[in-house]
Amino acid sequence: MLTTTFDNNNPSNNNAEQNTLTTYLVGGAVRDKLLKRPVKDKDYLVVGATVEQMLTLGYQQVGKDFPVFLHPQTKEEYALARTERKQGQGYTGFSCYFAPDVTIEDDLKRRDLSVNAMAMDELGNIIDPYNGQQDLNNRVLRHVSDAFIEDPLRVLRVARFAARYHKYGFTIAAETIDLMRKISSSGELKSLPPERVWQEMQLSLADGGEPTDINSGNPEVFFEVLQQCGALPELWPELAVLWGIPNPAQWHPEICSGIHTMMVLQQAVLLTHTMSVEKKDQKIAIRFAALCHDLGKGLTLNSLLPSHKGHEKTGLPLVEKICKQLKVPAHYKQLALKVCEFHLHSHKAFELKASTLLKMFDKLDVWRKPDEFNYFLITCKADFLGRLGFENRPYPQIDYLQTAAAAARAVTAKAFVEQGLQGLAIKEAMAKSRLAAIATIKATYQQEDSI
Repeated sequence: MLTTTFDNNNPSNNNAEQNTLTTYLVGGAVRDKLLKRPVKDKDYLVVGATVEQMLTLGYQQVGKDFPVFLHPQTKEEYALARTERKQGQGYTGFSCYFAPDVTIEDDLKRRDLSVNAMAMDELGNIIDPYNGQQDLNNRVLRHVSDAFIEDPLRVLRVARFAARYHKYGFTIAAETIDLMRKISSSGELKSLPPERVWQEMQLSLADGGEPTDINSGNPEVFFEVLQQCGALPELWPELAVLWGIPNPAQWHPEICSGIHTMMVLQQAVLLTHTMSVEKKDQKIAIRFAALCHDLGKGLTLNSLLPSHKGHEKTGLPLVEKICKQLKVPAHYKQLALKVCEFHLHSHKAFELKASTLLKMFDKLDVWRKPDEFNYFLITCKADFLGRLGFENRPYPQIDYLQTAAAAARAVTAKAFVEQGLQGLAIKEAMAKSRLAAIATIKATYQQEDSI
């Protein structure tokens, strides 16, 4: 235990017994210390104290009905030991009991996974009543108690932990998967606020919720686990339905559209690292677009399979739907829509006429959003490489399209204004010059290809 004593220069607070708190480091910080991983956030548990005592010591309470406080100096979180009882539907339908008689064992029992239900005292001794260290050593994610089933959010949290720690060899215990299936079939997932679902999804797209290690992770595991336990059909049915839908073997040796989408997501993770996408937000946008690019294949008639002609356009309303449902940020949606509609144009770039490329550039708005165009191309490359045996194939389309777009962007209005053109005439002249610039690039690439 950690004993913390404060003197707030207040005579009424100088009683040592009153000003001493029994605290423990708990949760993820203990888990990551034992895994020898960097610890970013530290959470502390206070045993045997009251709200009044915390306030007297200068702690700031977070919320009115929840016993969590901010340390007066460090601003780290300190929570009173508590128990919870299910009273209503959803992940907020709980009543909390946080009197001084709640023990540390009582508090740890309410946590989701055994590896998150450990505490550490000031001497480094581990309090581990639910065998978290054993599960940590065995690389198993296991629920602490049957109370796990009372909180539907835990399905997403376990899926996120499975993604975050996949590279460490962690798997989910079979009995925990069974409980996740029960939650998924209960209808309780529908009670989760859309913003909370998106938060878990977004954390996973940031490489399994790993904010300090965004360049290496397995967000595809998050979605695979949700599919395995029946949660994905409840949360994102348009994505879940892709498993089992075939593609032409010539272009998709992996056949299954769901497996392909997960392979594309894997490639998106790799490419956002190797192609130097710097900001976390940009990486997540590319990975979300990767998830959405083939949603239209879920609407292909069985009689037409394995062909999916027109799936790019039929997928657009499905992208709009999930973005509205989960309240996905607008810039994520815009990139996902562009990738959904034009990823085949990218793949077939060398076959397209200069006029078709110009129309595509217009719709992608390469003139005002060159960075987003690069993210579009990265996602298209991920789509091409995300196929069985395609992982190391070249994708020269990126260089070609970037060069063509740059040549077209070099055409500006200034020269035509100086010629005395006005209004619509300037627009038409620019379009004609841009078309000529693209045609020149196309001819150059064709000539090089024939040598």
